[in-house]
Amino acid sequence: MKLDSWLLEILACPNCGGGLEPDEAAEELVCTGTCGYAYAVRDGIPVLLVDEGRAPAR
Repeated sequence: MKLDSWLLEILACPNCGGGLEPDEAAEELVCTGTCGYAYAVRDGIPVLLVDEGRAPAR
């Protein structure tokens, strides 16, 4: 997964507005804000849809 650093700086979690941090192993962007959702990155494109996000295990 390759995302430019400038893109990561402007992306925000659509659920809570928190920042997103890449998880290279899972090919996801993980919210660093309050919700902790993870969003898939498919073919280099982040899928930032809350309905397709994965909620953290609790």
